[in-house]
Amino acid sequence: MGLLRVNSMIELNAKAKLPTMAGLFDIYTFSSDDRKDHAVLVRGDVMNRQDIPVRIHSECLTGDVLGSRRCDCRDQLIRSLVYLGRVEAGMLIYLRQEGRGIGLLNKIKAYSLQDEGYDTVEANLMLGLPVDKRDYSFAVDVLKYFHISTIKLMTNNPAKMDFLTHNGITISERIPIKSEPTPYDEFYLTTKKVRMGHQL
Repeated sequence: MGLLRVNSMIELNAKAKLPTMAGLFDIYTFSSDDRKDHAVLVRGDVMNRQDIPVRIHSECLTGDVLGSRRCDCRDQLIRSLVYLGRVEAGMLIYLRQEGRGIGLLNKIKAYSLQDEGYDTVEANLMLGLPVDKRDYSFAVDVLKYFHISTIKLMTNNPAKMDFLTHNGITISERIPIKSEPTPYDEFYLTTKKVRMGHQL
C-alpha cells in the first residue's frame, strides 16, 4: 500500500435515509476511479465539521454478513455503528476491499492454509499475495468532499492512520475498538497485534 494519494475527484451518485439497529443515518454512494460501490454512512450534519468520529471499515463478507468468528470484523462494525448512533455527527466509510484487499476467493484459500496451522500473514505470503493490499484513497476523497480535515479515527490499525496523515487528514484522537477474543479468533488477533502492529 502506497502512502500518498494520487489526486482524484469523486462525484455523488445517490443519497438516501438508512434507519439501522444503531439509529438513523444517511447513506451515500459516489463514483470513484476504482469503480467499486463503496458506501458512506453519515450521522447528522458533517459538512465542514472537524474532530468528528470516523470509522473506515473494509468489507468482510464472512464476518460482517455471515457472522464468522474467525475474525473480529463484525464486532468492530457493530460497535462502530452503535458508537456513531449515539453522537451528533459522525461517519462510517465502508470500503469494498474484501480480505484485506485480496478478494473473497483468495481469502478462502488463505483460510484453508490457516486451517493447516499457518497464521494470516504466512497464508497470504504462501499464496504470493501481499499481507495487506487495502487502499484508503477513497476514504481520503470522501473526507475532502465533506471538507473534513481533522477526525477522531475509530481504529486499531496504525497503517490506516499513517495513510490518512500522509494525505492531509489530521487525526486528533484514536478511538480504540475493543472486542473480546474467542477461541476461534484469538490466534488471528494475536497475529494482527504481533506481526501487523495493530493496537489491540
